[in-house]
Amino acid sequence: MRRVLAAAIAALTVTTAGAAATADPGQAAARSGWGRPALAPAAPTPGDPGLGDSYFPDYGNGGYDVDHYDIRLRYEPATDQLSGTTTILARATQDLSRFNLDFLLDVESVRVNGFSATFAREGVHELAITAPRPIVRGQSLTIVVKYAGVPSETLVNGYSGWTRTADGGLAVNEPESAWWWYPSNDHPLDKANWDVSVSVPAGVEVLSNGVQPRPPLAEAGNRMRWSWRSTSPGATYESFLAVGQYDIVTDTAPNGQPVVNAYSTSLGALGPAARASIERTAEIVDWESTIFGPYPFEAQGGVAGPVDGIGFALETQTRPVYGPGFWRRGSNTYVVVHENAHQWFGASVSVADWRHIWLNEGFASYAEWLWSEEQGEGTAQELFDFTYATYPADDEFWQVTPGDPGADNVFDGAVYDRGAMALHQLRLAVGDDAFFRILPQWTAAHRHGNGTVEQFQALAEQVSGQDLNAVFTTWLFTKGRPELSGSAAARTATAPAEPKSWARLRESHRLLAH
Repeated sequence: MRRVLAAAIAALTVTTAGAAATADPGQAAARSGWGRPALAPAAPTPGDPGLGDSYFPDYGNGGYDVDHYDIRLRYEPATDQLSGTTTILARATQDLSRFNLDFLLDVESVRVNGFSATFAREGVHELAITAPRPIVRGQSLTIVVKYAGVPSETLVNGYSGWTRTADGGLAVNEPESAWWWYPSNDHPLDKANWDVSVSVPAGVEVLSNGVQPRPPLAEAGNRMRWSWRSTSPGATYESFLAVGQYDIVTDTAPNGQPVVNAYSTSLGALGPAARASIERTAEIVDWESTIFGPYPFEAQGGVAGPVDGIGFALETQTRPVYGPGFWRRGSNTYVVVHENAHQWFGASVSVADWRHIWLNEGFASYAEWLWSEEQGEGTAQELFDFTYATYPADDEFWQVTPGDPGADNVFDGAVYDRGAMALHQLRLAVGDDAFFRILPQWTAAHRHGNGTVEQFQALAEQVSGQDLNAVFTTWLFTKGRPELSGSAAARTATAPAEPKSWARLRESHRLLAH
């Protein structure tokens, strides 16, 4: 209706101006600028093939903003064949002659607002689409992409973001994973929500983000269709797909939200430890909510992946996915704390640029230190002292600056450990009262949005009333081990006692920092 109304107004304007020109050419000339020719509207231009991220400049695309992805798939675990259609609801942010999507699988067809569009491959992961009709700024777009392929055999520099397993597959990765299973605007600056619907053989389970809008439906050919819906906007790397043999456990959290946990049946002896950890998710989220503010999403849970799956964990929105390595030495609540802290720091408040990764990993790592305090297994101060003493001044650890680690060091151990140390120094500088007011104010101010280190520093200074430039510069942006003074120097002059939580934290971070 809006487009029809706009066309009617445009037609009325042309008719009225023409009539006025016929009646009195002089008045018409005066209105148009004393006879000067009116400026022609600028021609539509291509949307940028990237959003200019300082680390990954070709990630994401310009010219439009996505509201929703409707992903409807068919998957064959026996062959790893994935096929389907993704419908993207978006809005143009400029007059467009063409635009790009980030995607890797073979594309059969593309339609834009019902009309068949031409498309071509460009670069490593770009699908360039030429619209069949002009697209004007503010116009609603319905983009329908039909495709198929074998994700695990679709490689970028020899790598696939899709992990094929003995009983299915996993689309879990950061900073990119959508390329292997649905076309997208793949950067945290363009958040959207998802409907995911996947047809698989009967007896195979499918996990994804959010809630199930309906139970699995039987289809012809002894198949079942699983559906998941995420109602909160999220970054594309926060979406996930897990297909295989899973035991699914449902419950209700203290805040009334649905809890969905899933455990690969391949875990064997690792299964009890996985359950003893992930089944505490609702408890941990409840505790984290007292520190970081209200939980920002509509569901909770976790997925314990198969023994031949991923070797790390990822905070996939509403339902983190964990590799089997976290359970090899028994239960591990620290990784559950880490990944669920990311629901605030990473999923809800996402980075505006990947150089701001400290806002994700430093905060989730410090949440582990706070959990260690809560469990009586070592205070944050004890963990700071032991971490500081663990890395000698000439260790390469101190050469990575968490505030801007570089594209090759986005997941370096220093981003996690020195990142947590930076937050502890901030806590010492402003005091506990201000520190524990800063955290929930940050998550509230940028809820379901994006943030930068500079914005966080500005908020910390506003709340504390202090100039904190020295703290941020020293601990986030300066290479080398910072000098400690006074009692802090005395505590680390000799080897501090190892906190009880240290071994578990070390083991988790070895897997997390990938």
